Amino acid sequence: MTPEPTARGPRVALTIAGSDSGGGAGIQADLATFAALGVHGTSALTAVTVQDTTGVHGIHAVPLDVVQAQLACVTSDFAVAAVKTGMLGSVDVVRLVAGLAAQERLPLLVVDPVAIATSGDRLTGTDALQAIAAELLPQATLATPNVEEAAALLGTAPATSLAGQHEHALALAEKGCAVVVTGGVDGYDRVDVLARDGTTHELRGPAIATPNDHGTGCTFAAAATAVLANGGTVLAAVTAAQQFVRAALHASASWRLGHGTGPISHLLPSSPQTLPTEQGA
Repeated sequence: MTPEPTARGPRVALTIAGSDSGGGAGIQADLATFAALGVHGTSALTAVTVQDTTGVHGIHAVPLDVVQAQLACVTSDFAVAAVKTGMLGSVDVVRLVAGLAAQERLPLLVVDPVAIATSGDRLTGTDALQAIAAELLPQATLATPNVEEAAALLGTAPATSLAGQHEHALALAEKGCAVVVTGGVDGYDRVDVLARDGTTHELRGPAIATPNDHGTGCTFAAAATAVLANGGTVLAAVTAAQQFVRAALHASASWRLGHGTGPISHLLPSSPQTLPTEQGA
């Protein structure tokens, strides 16, 4: 159950993901996003990546028992209101998380099925993606794949049209959770398609010219998790997440950090009150 708000502090969100030593994605982006949206962030680290703006240069998996211990420690001490997964890496970690979710120990679970980094480097193998599709999505409240990740979860080619994006979102939603397939293109617009209960909903915005888009997927999922933790609906969470990421892209458009694809900004003046709540949506 989602804890009731109290006067003793903010609600708590948990991210289960890998680190990004460049600070643009992964655990670092998740915690920064939680903080920006008024939620206290906790974490369970699944992997340490050797990463910068030019790519992923190494991955060191955290042992399964250490991942399990982190989760046990956090969930026994904190009243976690919502949970986000990012890079899980292995089938064993996916099954660990799915099992805890099935025991209702990971409420309002948001699954970001991280497969490929913005740099193009693969972060999750096919077997782990299959386990996410078969075992983790049925336990989730929301999944947030981009167009390429949605196709990988379905074992098909990426959608090349808006109609295909709708089809993939609906197909994944049949796993048992709401699904928003992000990163679609329709003319000058960028489109995210939310599927739930057999219907779809489009969220649109004009393309943003920027060389810095590292961390968009992690940030989108973390923002949605923060809104859910604070009592928002799925539609409110997805709407707020899109707005937060668009604001972050605008804010970092002139940055020149590193020698590759730069990070989006998490240094935003936004507060939870400036983002949509849509409690009745």
